[in-house]
Amino acid sequence: MVKIVFSDIDGTFLTPESKVSPATAMAAQKLLAEGIPLVLVSARMPEAIYPLTDGIGIKIPIISYSGALALTETGEELGSITMAGADTARLLTVLESEYPEAVVNYYAGHHWYVKAVENERVQTEVRITSAQPQKTSFEERLAVGEVPHKILLMAEPELCERAERELSARFPMFHVVRSAAFLLEIMDATVSKASGIEVMLKHFGFTAEQALSLGDNYNDIEMLELTGRSVAMGNSPEKIKAIATDITLANDADGWARFLEQEIFAKEIAR
Repeated sequence: MVKIVFSDIDGTFLTPESKVSPATAMAAQKLLAEGIPLVLVSARMPEAIYPLTDGIGIKIPIISYSGALALTETGEELGSITMAGADTARLLTVLESEYPEAVVNYYAGHHWYVKAVENERVQTEVRITSAQPQKTSFEERLAVGEVPHKILLMAEPELCERAERELSARFPMFHVVRSAAFLLEIMDATVSKASGIEVMLKHFGFTAEQALSLGDNYNDIEMLELTGRSVAMGNSPEKIKAIATDITLANDADGWARFLEQEIFAKEIAR
């Protein structure tokens, strides 16, 4: 029986318009009413997750930065893994010189730093997440010891794919993975959604076999492979569908809520 549910956000919990559908909101509330914890697991920063949970009236634990930061429902820190300062400085130099067309974002705890707040890609992220960036020098952040949980590149899909390949080989101390065609996430090599989930499972006293995860993209692979049951959204790439134990409808057809209603509420809670 499923004891805890872990869910990706973008492409999974949200519609293509980055909204929580009424059906998904009701299913999330029903999970909690049945005593089954729900944990949102995302590449997003905490301030880009809380507007979603507040909007549907729930207080739940979250795993942010693709596993680098785990917080309880009250914001208590359960786990935090940041990138090494010297390696980050070298990475930033490489990004500036060799990937100048990419927009670089620097995330540290509850802060999102950029070089140009008015940048079109940055403003698109603001509209999607409601989080607010701050203009600053990344070098200044490193100089005062504010090391990042994540560096995010925003660029055209071709560049993201090439950068993922090249930076993975060049910086083995980092985990480099696409969370969308135009987004490339860079964290410490020990970080993955699975590592964040393991922290949360220990907190709740559950095993991975008792957990269900839902996801749609490449940065969900470790999470889907870890949990006893795993669900790929209908909008997932074929590689992701092949990994999961189950496949549901796409996020534009309430696949998240439909799966819980048919496979969890109907079958498991009734036992």
